[in-house]
Amino acid sequence: MDREIPRVEAVKVEVPSSLVVRWRGRRGRDAVNLTGWIATGGDILAPLKDASTFSQAHVASYGSAVAWNDEDLAIDAMHLKMLADEQRPFGNVEIRRWQDQMGISNAEAADLVNVSLSTWNSYRAAGTVPAPIGMLLRAMQRDPLMMQAHLRPRTAGRPRKAAMG
Repeated sequence: MDREIPRVEAVKVEVPSSLVVRWRGRRGRDAVNLTGWIATGGDILAPLKDASTFSQAHVASYGSAVAWNDEDLAIDAMHLKMLADEQRPFGNVEIRRWQDQMGISNAEAADLVNVSLSTWNSYRAAGTVPAPIGMLLRAMQRDPLMMQAHLRPRTAGRPRKAAMG
């Protein structure tokens, strides 16, 4: 495993389904919206739809989880950190880092996500990347199969002249 196991130092309930998490040994905080996690958790997580139950969030198991009730409902710190990372905005710094890691040109990247080259260049310059594009790029980073299936590398140089017949 190439990820450090995170530990929760403190947790604060923000809005009905969101937490602000302070991580042990790290600066800053992460706001994590758990609405989707709760909605897809079926009957097991249904009690967390109740605001009074959700408001009882606390650090459990020496920082390895956030729990509710008598710790019969919990989310582990690793899953919580992965949700926080996925929800973080994807800006021009991230898009440049992604492109460097993938080793593809601006034109190839634009083709890959089905936008014009000028649109791709504006993402790289402006700092605002639409959420669906950021989600797609993160998914390709996690699962290279997506990029391998859809990348169409460009050949260097100018296209050859068509044969006149």
